[in-house]
Amino acid sequence: MKFPVFNCLVLIALIFLSSCAANRFTEEGKASYYSDKLAGRKMANGEKYRPGKLTAAHKTLPFGTKVKVTNPKTNRSVKVTITDRGPFAPGRVIDLSRKAARKLDIIDAGVAPVKLKATRRKK
Repeated sequence: MKFPVFNCLVLIALIFLSSCAANRFTEEGKASYYSDKLAGRKMANGEKYRPGKLTAAHKTLPFGTKVKVTNPKTNRSVKVTITDRGPFAPGRVIDLSRKAARKLDIIDAGVAPVKLKATRRKK
């Protein structure tokens, strides 16, 4: 009778640990930002793109996930909410709203290296 109880405890522990690890998502790569021409268009989550909001597109993170994006060249960071899918250009890991790109000082460059860290994932 002890063996099934032990298996249940191990299973519960594994589920707990896997959910903790999910909040430790990190990624490095290049970021770009949305063109102003896309303002008002629907994003993948159904909302309209607004350049003045702190939003971003990511290929796999769930909508609503909060991500800290850091520009390692300037050490500036911004927290964005994932609201869209993309980017689809090779080597790029995130597309940022204009406001987020401005806070990271990447407007002039257009594309810049960044580090991503999920700070809160939507369940």
